Amino acid sequence: MARGTDWSEGEISATVADYMRMLTLELSGQKYNKTTHRRELLEQLDGRSEAAVERKHQNISAVLRDLDCLWIPGYKPNSHYQEALARFVEHWINTHPEFDRASKAAAEQPTFLPSSIDFSRFVVDAPTLSPAAQVKDPEKKYTPNRTASKRDYIAREARNTALGLAGELLVLEFEEHRLRTAGQKQLANKIEHVSVTEGDGLGFDIRSFETNGKERLIEVKTTAFAKETPFYASHSEVSFSSERQEDFYLYRLFEFRKSPKLFTLQGKISRHCALNPMSYLCHFR
Repeated sequence: MARGTDWSEGEISATVADYMRMLTLELSGQKYNKTTHRRELLEQLDGRSEAAVERKHQNISAVLRDLDCLWIPGYKPNSHYQEALARFVEHWINTHPEFDRASKAAAEQPTFLPSSIDFSRFVVDAPTLSPAAQVKDPEKKYTPNRTASKRDYIAREARNTALGLAGELLVLEFEEHRLRTAGQKQLANKIEHVSVTEGDGLGFDIRSFETNGKERLIEVKTTAFAKETPFYASHSEVSFSSERQEDFYLYRLFEFRKSPKLFTLQGKISRHCALNPMSYLCHFR
């Protein structure tokens, strides 16, 4: 019975391979059954429980996050993973070029406004960030091997203008629904899509309102992937969220192509997220 013992290389290899097969299908928009995969995987393991497999899947999600890759929605990243697991995941990625192709295609896929959304189930709780994670993740000990392949899937999705516009249009519909449901039809009629009417660079996308008439300035960030997927924020957006933190809301849409959901972050972005500078403007002295 393997309970309480370290996972063998054979078990890790089988679990990583099965997870990555599911993820490749996920990225390609093909159907698969998590329960069926889990049951077939358990037959290859040394007496592991379903809960143990679930935790290992969450560990794999965390490794993928740390490798700047996408992961399976529903398997929330758990950073307490073995270095051996990370090496198996990275080796799998580097020896399966179809994963890179599927990831790029998923990030760049055209997306359109959904035809109908049940707004009564649309808003969910935001992810929580531990105080330690705001400074540094003490559990992250693995340093990826740098390869010629550039894993920029999140950046590619951030440049997907069709996805971004679809997310903004859905938020416009939601804000109008929110205000009309509250009996504020006049305020609903005053909602403005400022990224279209005034340009993309103000630090927010939509000017909406609280039910008392106070401005609600909304920046929309949309992903087709998991709830915890990182997002890019410009210097202008970060600065504006600090300057107008009483009025600023970040609306994060996720799993947009399957079943869009939304959580909101009110106030300056740095209060909710660990900000990681990804590039620098280099001046010649």
